[in-house]
Amino acid sequence: MAAAKTIHRAIYSGSFDPVTLGHLDVIARGRRMFDDLIVAIGRNIAKRELFSMKQRRQMVERLIADMKNGEPGAGNVRVETYQGLTVDFARSVDATIILRGIRNISDLAYECQLAMTNRQVANIETVFIVTDQAFSYTSSSLIRQIAALGGDLDSLSAIVPQIVVEALKEMKAARGFEYLIEDHVE
Repeated sequence: MAAAKTIHRAIYSGSFDPVTLGHLDVIARGRRMFDDLIVAIGRNIAKRELFSMKQRRQMVERLIADMKNGEPGAGNVRVETYQGLTVDFARSVDATIILRGIRNISDLAYECQLAMTNRQVANIETVFIVTDQAFSYTSSSLIRQIAALGGDLDSLSAIVPQIVVEALKEMKAARGFEYLIEDHVE
């Protein structure tokens, strides 16, 4: 009797608010490493949301569908949303790995601390992928700042997918980004 094949399932978690080309770089490379890769969209309670959870999920699903069409045969990848702790979500989907992208040395210190904590409290390992150097200083927070402060949205096409640029333009026309700027009283 043959032994059951071990499925290597990983989650790549984040707020993806908005999804960047750096995120897609990690997804494209990570999906080749695991049998299953779940892009796990969660909430960061420390940040104001730019896009709703539903909008983020739709954008990521569309981009992943495009990715699959361009590269058939790579590992299975799907998108899910979750609430709460990432390790709890990982356990709920039987993932044994948390995939994380590392952009620069600042990320490394923070991500190592998280990885050690996740291993200690949840027995879940973390695998790091260093993003392409073209995305080493790209972050969703930076994109939200550029949008909120009136930056040129078309210039973001070097760091976010075109569907994000278009969604930002629609959002700006409909309601603007003022809600992203916190009121600071001195």
